[in-house]
Amino acid sequence: MNQQPNNPLHGLTLEKILTRHGWEGLYQQIRVNCFNNDPSIKSSLKFLRKTQWARDKVEALYLNTFSDS
Repeated sequence: MNQQPNNPLHGLTLEKILTRHGWEGLYQQIRVNCFNNDPSIKSSLKFLRKTQWARDKVEALYLNTFSDS
């Protein structure tokens, strides 16, 4: 198995990251319609998998909010 001891996102899925924040909180921090207009996990995951810049912002928000540092 590929170990990534220095990667703080290792073992986390996008779905877990999305569920840690509320939709309103995500939309306040990252202004994308999938978090505001009838949000769902399915539509948000589809968007984030296709749109690297948005995924990067979601991951950075997670690290800034929940990091142990």
